[in-house]
Amino acid sequence: MAEITDPADLDPRNTTEPLRLALGDRYLTYALSTIMHRALPDARDGLKPVHRRILYAMRELRLSSNGGFRKSAKISGDVMGNYHPHGDAAIYDAMARLAQDFNVRYPLVDGQGNFGNIDGDNPAASRYTEARMTAVAEAMLEGLNENAVDFRENYDGTLTEPVVLPAQFPNLLANGSSGIAVGMATNIPPHNISELVDACIHLIKTPDARDDTLLNFVPGPDFPTGGIIVEPPENIANAYRTGKGGFRLRCRWSVEDLGRGVWQIVITEIPYQVQKSKLIEKIAELIQLKKIPILGDVRDESAEDIRLIIEPRSKNVDPEVLMGMLYRSSDLEVRFSLNMNVLIDGLTPKVCSMKEVLRAFLDHRREVLQRRSVHRMEKIDHRLEVLEGFIIAFLNLDRVIDIIRYDEDPKAALMAEDWGKKHIRATDESDYVPPAPTTENSLTEIQADAILNMRLRSLRRLEEMELLREQSELMAERAGLEDLLDSEALQWESIIDQLRATKKQFGKDWKIDGVSVGLRRTTFAEAGVVEDVPLEAMIDREPITVVCSEMGWIRAMTGHIDLNRELKFKDGDGPRFVFHAETTDRLLVFGSNGRFYTVGAVSLPGGRGMGEPLRLIVDLPNEVQIIDIFIHKPGRKLLVASSAGDGFVVPEDDVLAQTRSGKQVLNVRGDVKAMICAPIKGDAVAVVGENRKVLVFGLDELPEMGRGKGVRLQKYKDGGMSDATTFTMSEGLSWLDPAGRTRTESDLTEWTGKRAGSGRMAPRGFPRDNRFG
Repeated sequence: MAEITDPADLDPRNTTEPLRLALGDRYLTYALSTIMHRALPDARDGLKPVHRRILYAMRELRLSSNGGFRKSAKISGDVMGNYHPHGDAAIYDAMARLAQDFNVRYPLVDGQGNFGNIDGDNPAASRYTEARMTAVAEAMLEGLNENAVDFRENYDGTLTEPVVLPAQFPNLLANGSSGIAVGMATNIPPHNISELVDACIHLIKTPDARDDTLLNFVPGPDFPTGGIIVEPPENIANAYRTGKGGFRLRCRWSVEDLGRGVWQIVITEIPYQVQKSKLIEKIAELIQLKKIPILGDVRDESAEDIRLIIEPRSKNVDPEVLMGMLYRSSDLEVRFSLNMNVLIDGLTPKVCSMKEVLRAFLDHRREVLQRRSVHRMEKIDHRLEVLEGFIIAFLNLDRVIDIIRYDEDPKAALMAEDWGKKHIRATDESDYVPPAPTTENSLTEIQADAILNMRLRSLRRLEEMELLREQSELMAERAGLEDLLDSEALQWESIIDQLRATKKQFGKDWKIDGVSVGLRRTTFAEAGVVEDVPLEAMIDREPITVVCSEMGWIRAMTGHIDLNRELKFKDGDGPRFVFHAETTDRLLVFGSNGRFYTVGAVSLPGGRGMGEPLRLIVDLPNEVQIIDIFIHKPGRKLLVASSAGDGFVVPEDDVLAQTRSGKQVLNVRGDVKAMICAPIKGDAVAVVGENRKVLVFGLDELPEMGRGKGVRLQKYKDGGMSDATTFTMSEGLSWLDPAGRTRTESDLTEWTGKRAGSGRMAPRGFPRDNRFG
């Protein structure tokens, strides 16, 4: 079979490949780029490429922590032009975050100007703000000029950038990180440097230390905004052991006594990454919707520090109960998820335990130490070679002067001379004897250049002594470096010393502008069990009058007013339900769709206006009619029935709804509607149909159910049911006649029968609207 080859003139733009392979290959390239070069931090220095490039560019601009500031636009422009070919807005946002002390536990950028705030306001434009590095950032960069890490070419090959920073401390855990890649994400909380250093030292001394042992040094995260962690210790241990978990974080609050029994709650620390403005809006919404009846007001008195005021509706409220309800309903308690997904050696994404992350950092620090030591030895060797040449020059100063003064090529002559023999000083140029080429006791090119570049004022006797002293010190230092490189134990001892120096610099005694920033800010506590207090117990019991119009507008008027009093309604509207209640009551609304809705009387709008549509308070569809509204009474039973004549008895406690959407109790279909909801009174049931036939039967013939269609109450050939009620057989059946008088029929033998019967025509004087009352 002949070999198939592509033609030589094939245009590569016209090649084809299966769409599945093309998409798969390109998506894989995108995924790897996102994982390795954008979203996941490196376990060694805890930085993503954009943050690393920002710090390196600031170093190149010489923006030290004790130097001047430069415009943020200049910094982001240099980063974009030299190292990070992406949008300047993304670079500036990343840099601004490094300067926000409420987002980063140890800020790497010192910002001057508006860099945003905890309310969620954005930083000012980059042309208005200025920045420089902090001392923490300088600690991350220390050793870059000593070949501590590898460098690679930038995106266009014109410059080089570090692959990773030396990092004096485990920045990944100290400042945390978060990012979303393709198919994976990371979320790491910040921690305290002092505690991390102690854990590193323990891990060096005890390489096989268990993950749980490290918790003795690092008990948990240390958020820049403080707060209180209420996660159980066993959950924290498991999270650090597996690299996945979460921490429940609460605000820090206290009770402030205002005198005469009045008090208020003062919140001084809010959970991490919670915007204060949105938190206040959420609490205000809870007040407006009356979801927490015991909550009176919220206001913000914050200046530089956070101070949120929570006022109770009554001074009799328990502060713990109020805060417990706020924890459940707002971001005063959040759950911070831990997903320690990082790049090991900058290449492999892996979900690591805290021990693995600290081990990756320590291995990196050891490599940095070795590389810096080798680099220092190379510098020492070079200096020792120069010093050896200087010493030879001082011992043979007259001959050196002759060569420089008379020889046509002093450098070659210096390198050719045998400095081991004695030389006679030339009196003039004719007396000068050029050196004979030799390889013994000669100077190197480096030594010859150094001698020729030496200043005349260095030709002093004291300088020779200084050279000998420096040579001795360098040789001693070189011997120490050789011992260090040959001994793993000495290397770890040196790393421990470096870590202790870092702890001393950024530890508990570290202060900025007189404010201690090294102390732990987040504390630990037990969550505690807040008892579920009934809503009625938290609401002041006050009389109200519930008014619901024909169009479904509901309101609660203060006090028990005269039920016959004339009330104001919208044009075309009028009263339908008016009854007395109390603020602690729960109201039951029965709709024609067979659902019960529960409304707290305390959450009803006030009676100054026309109220609000009941359909906005609960999810009552527009086509559904309100059958009845009444006060819930525990233990009572209800008779529910549909227009088709089906019904049953249901315990009132079973119809309480926990959500706005209500609870389905009476099942109805098609044109059938729910019609009757009457409390059970007595031992008999009376039913009247549209055909004016009345049927009376015993209540015991009706089943008690929680939900369903029910059983047939009365049989109809045409039409349906008009009304149903319950009564006591021995007292007779009563109704209101057209004149408004109450009539009672004691002898009901004619209408008494079995359930589902047709019944007999109504007694004389029965209302024409077929209603019992």
